Amino acid sequence: MTIASKAGTFKLGDRTVNRMGYGAMQLAGPGVFGPPRDRAEAVAVLRAAVEAGVNHIDTSDFYGPHITNQIIREALHPYGEDLVIVTKVGALRGEDASWLPAQSPAQLTQAVHHNLRHLGLDRLDVVNLRLMGDIHAPSEGPLEDQFSTLARLREEGLIAHLGLSNATLAQVEQAQAIAPVVCVQNHYNLVHRADDALIDALDAQGIAYVPFFPLGGFSPIQSQTLSAIAAELGASAMQVALAWMLARSPNLLLIPGTSSTAHLGENLAAAELHLPAPILARLDDIVTPRL
Repeated sequence: MTIASKAGTFKLGDRTVNRMGYGAMQLAGPGVFGPPRDRAEAVAVLRAAVEAGVNHIDTSDFYGPHITNQIIREALHPYGEDLVIVTKVGALRGEDASWLPAQSPAQLTQAVHHNLRHLGLDRLDVVNLRLMGDIHAPSEGPLEDQFSTLARLREEGLIAHLGLSNATLAQVEQAQAIAPVVCVQNHYNLVHRADDALIDALDAQGIAYVPFFPLGGFSPIQSQTLSAIAAELGASAMQVALAWMLARSPNLLLIPGTSSTAHLGENLAAAELHLPAPILARLDDIVTPRL
């Protein structure tokens, strides 16, 4: 048994993946723009992740742009049969490193082809439509044109499965009227729990929920309670935060990212961390005090 498999498994479309995965965003340069400071280390991180049992990698061709997917191809191609690579479309990077919406049918189609080319694939395992209504949080709005474009590409055989990112429950339901949705990727972690109801609704349908910024992203999670619990357990605060999410719901698939092989090992070790019920209750109370 690999360390990643100790977190358990969940279905992602017709594929079964270990719940402890890897997010490749940090393999690009500072601000997810340009080349990494150490390309050899970036390649090493990917290979170490797969050797540790990670078979779910999250990426996008707008990371870099193009850089992250090119590194994934360099490190792992030809890909193992059990490896699921999930990408997302719906944004572009400006020359100033800004994040720009790219939601027209032509832009989405081009993005799919860019991902195929840079990853060296004939078909993408999963493509998430990254909604950009409110760049930093989900906001209601139509998605029929965008999701229908991806559904057509799926029918053409260029995509196996579809998902959503930065979406509300209503938008998930809109998308499901067009094509099956196998996952939703939104901002969620120990101290940012706006999606609790969405997670439960997706779990009831057997749909994966993939939290991005599981450790806080560009602003790491800070909590005195979390730090105290970590000290009691002899673990790091980030390991406890990841273990809490694994315990939160069986449909959560984690994709903590790093550009360091040492940090990768620390993240994956969270799969072995058991949190007793009293500890889980104290962690729950960080954001949702008991009455």
